Amino acid sequence: MKRVGIRDVAERAGVSISTVSNALNRPQMVSERLVERVRTAADQLGYVPLQAAQQLRAGRSGLLGMTVINIANPFFADMVAGAEDAASAAGLRVLVGNSSDDIAKERDHLELFERVQVEGALVSPFGPLEPWLQRLRGRGIPVVLVDAVDDTGELPSVSFDDVGGGRLAAEHLLSSGRRRLAFVGARGEVRQVRERLEGARRAVAAHRGATLEPIWTTGSTSALGLAFGEQLAELDPSSRPDGLVVSNDHLAIGLVHGLISRGVRVPDDVAVVGYDDIEFAAIAAVPLTSVRQPAREMGRTAAELLLARISGTAGADLGNIVYEPELIVRASTAGI
Repeated sequence: MKRVGIRDVAERAGVSISTVSNALNRPQMVSERLVERVRTAADQLGYVPLQAAQQLRAGRSGLLGMTVINIANPFFADMVAGAEDAASAAGLRVLVGNSSDDIAKERDHLELFERVQVEGALVSPFGPLEPWLQRLRGRGIPVVLVDAVDDTGELPSVSFDDVGGGRLAAEHLLSSGRRRLAFVGARGEVRQVRERLEGARRAVAAHRGATLEPIWTTGSTSALGLAFGEQLAELDPSSRPDGLVVSNDHLAIGLVHGLISRGVRVPDDVAVVGYDDIEFAAIAAVPLTSVRQPAREMGRTAAELLLARISGTAGADLGNIVYEPELIVRASTAGI
């Protein structure tokens, strides 16, 4: 069905396009009679003005752009919700780009943000993006990193102490006497995952006789976790890890189900710590011990920093806000 445009309204009302524009956007410029005539024609045709075009003509888009690594992970969905809370309070909307663990998609989203002239960008990076971020900034679009830190110190950021989180998870397992630990994660190229592994390694290094084996999966879904848990259950108990630090809760929840479906007791035989503390962690068949990240608060704080940058109420150096980890202990380790 053809979209009704301003030309169609002009033809129906028997006036010029400029008169329609004035009647709808600057009614003081034309007579009340013409305003009523144009509005009647617009209503009859079902004409809806293109808000985006109006805002761009006014020098703003009314949009914030936001990229996330994978919105299927509730952690990122909550982070977006937090950003939307802050944006909505400021009368703006959030255009979300889901990278789905794909660097090419992530770059496409940043290019889209440039084309539609977002007023600012929130970026939770999957891969290296320096040239694209510099390009946005060169266009006058401020950027705030979320769940990441800029090594150059040029960009403000809201992040999480993932090294501390990985260390906290491993120390919890070690404190109960677990010594054969494994770190199970997907996408080792993701900085946050590497830092969680580094934290676990530091904890293990401080305990004589303890070991840590990194195990990389092909993804981070609960289905992949289920399959991996079933494979892990087939190992001889003497060589199987007795404690697992898992890079996110989706993977961990599936892994726990895979283990118990094959007769491996959690936590008696294998204790499991997840990461993110998503809503489902607390209501899983075996409630999951997890490192909590305040995703919604992080998203809201990042958007507030960005809005301060846009409005000019913040200085050039907004600094970095780092949230500290908290371990939420549940049944997947509570019995150990």
